[in-house]
Amino acid sequence: MFDKILIANRGEIACRIARTARRLGIRTVAVYSEADRNALHVETCDEAVCIGPAEARRSYLDIGRILRASTATGAEAVHPGYGFLSENADFAAACADTGIRFIGPPVAAIRAMGSKAAAKSLMAQAGVPVTPGYHGADQDDAVLAENAARIGYPLLIKASAGGGGKGMRAVRAAAEFADALAACRREAKSSFGSDEVLIEKLIENPRHVEVQVFADQHGHCLHLFERDCSMQRRHQKVIEEAPAPGLHSSLRAALGAAAVKAAEAVGYVGAGTVEFLLGEGGEFYFMEMNTRLQVEHPVTEMITGLDLVEWQLRVAAGESLPLDQGGIRQDGHAIEARIYAEDPARGFLPASGQLAHVRWPERSATLRVDAGFREGDIVTPWYDSMLAKVVAHGADRDSARRALLQALERTQISGIANNVAFLRGLLGDERFIAARLSTTLIDADSAVARSTAAAVPGRILALAALACAALERDSRNAAHSSPWWSSGSWRLNADTVQSIGLRHGGEDIRANVIGAAPPMQVVLADKIFNLAWFNYQDRRLRAEIDGSMSVATVIMSAKECHLLTDDGDEWRIERIARLQHDSSLRQGDGDLRAPMPGRVIRINVAANQQVAKGASLMVIEAMKMEHTVAAPHAGRIQAIRAKVGDQVPEGAELVDLVPVADADGAAKN
Repeated sequence: MFDKILIANRGEIACRIARTARRLGIRTVAVYSEADRNALHVETCDEAVCIGPAEARRSYLDIGRILRASTATGAEAVHPGYGFLSENADFAAACADTGIRFIGPPVAAIRAMGSKAAAKSLMAQAGVPVTPGYHGADQDDAVLAENAARIGYPLLIKASAGGGGKGMRAVRAAAEFADALAACRREAKSSFGSDEVLIEKLIENPRHVEVQVFADQHGHCLHLFERDCSMQRRHQKVIEEAPAPGLHSSLRAALGAAAVKAAEAVGYVGAGTVEFLLGEGGEFYFMEMNTRLQVEHPVTEMITGLDLVEWQLRVAAGESLPLDQGGIRQDGHAIEARIYAEDPARGFLPASGQLAHVRWPERSATLRVDAGFREGDIVTPWYDSMLAKVVAHGADRDSARRALLQALERTQISGIANNVAFLRGLLGDERFIAARLSTTLIDADSAVARSTAAAVPGRILALAALACAALERDSRNAAHSSPWWSSGSWRLNADTVQSIGLRHGGEDIRANVIGAAPPMQVVLADKIFNLAWFNYQDRRLRAEIDGSMSVATVIMSAKECHLLTDDGDEWRIERIARLQHDSSLRQGDGDLRAPMPGRVIRINVAANQQVAKGASLMVIEAMKMEHTVAAPHAGRIQAIRAKVGDQVPEGAELVDLVPVADADGAAKN
């Protein structure tokens, strides 16, 4: 066994590999880019080496830098994880040339499965079922169109060297073929450096079922059952489970046998996954083989009780597989949910920024959390946006589903858009519950992919108003010693009244908080909430409202009040400026802060300049998109807090704007 390995990856997979290595007494070396200096995987490993700037091509994809780090630290082997260089044959070959063991399959196997077209031709020769199509080398447009007519519509055009849904188009009629082909070629060339494509018959409403295979250097090859990975958005998986539900035992056996045959056909060694499309009639077709560990490997570990990373390390060190096919047992059901920094309501666009608050569910023998981030970490726009995986095991599918749903209800993330609520909705969808699975389920029903836009319950608005009022009182009391300022809205011979401005779903909401200590009232437009007691400490707000207790974690920013209740609901309520009696106070300050991490690329104003409402003050670039910071009201620029070229965090103050009177003399609010 190895004494030291280098993990050529980041995030949750680097942390996960390090855990197994530590249990086996193997020292680990992390590599990190300049953007990842404070990343969790850097702290998790025994040593860490900086390998370059944030751009992946100059750090995590730089073979030379990684090999130099391996040599300098005395690592005997490199584990590539998944993504980055994990399926790069040149990297595996370079490791061998340097005398470092690559913890993965032989170079020849990686090359054989690296091209979808070549792999399918090889699988057809080995007797593995492949989707009817054209996988030939002649890429002339006329030849492709001729084969498309032979295959018949509907069909798929796919980048031969691709993956992840890039360079892929469904074509339902001959008239659409030429434009779809041109688009696929452009995407394929841009993403993979090759515009070669293949054409396949489109399998309607398919399931994505894959088989985990393992082989050693002594001629032993076996499978560890199948997984269903049909729950996908943008052709990328979000929920996976093992075993695949609803399959006849004969079909499971056939899938396992075909997967082993595929691995043996390329002389495979190590962990691999053979992926199949499963038709509605039970027919299945080879899609591709991933020559690495899969993101969803924990569901296989949960139902078998095996550690696949340990198997990878032992096989790479020359040991035989610990078990034969008959020795592998399957117990219960496991389901995994991938938690991403992304916005389901905006087409699952990836998000970046600081994680202001993170609470993962408590781990147990039946609940696993593989996380690569913690509270305070920065999610950068440079890399994949997956934050963690939550995996639940149960005696059967429904008990696993319920356990995972409860775990996601206990998961709290604030400061950045995420898909936790979406995942909960998917687990509760009647089609998922009934295991009516297909790769089109999410795309076919756009409502599944949208965040709910339900009206905020009055009790939640009352909690938000309480939190905002407490924050304003603390802020005012810290800044002013005069009794006319204390408690925010002190009145002579009357209860204090704080007027709180909120907004949700485009609707402005005024809440009046009456009283500075219980008993108090929160008055909304159509309801009065009576508070007998409340406590607000360390972001936890507990309040007895109308005789029952309400509890929420409250994350406050300049722009919003984010409430996460203990039953899994979350509400983002915008804070808006309220009438101020002192015209020297800055108003609309929340609108003049960085809305996202980004780089200042243009400043359009100068100090002491008068500006109108809506004027462009500054432009920030983030994730190749520009965002204009506009004046929320007329005013005078008191100060500019950033300069062109600055990289600013989300919430950073950019401009001080003092309000001025408008044309009719009224103060701007």
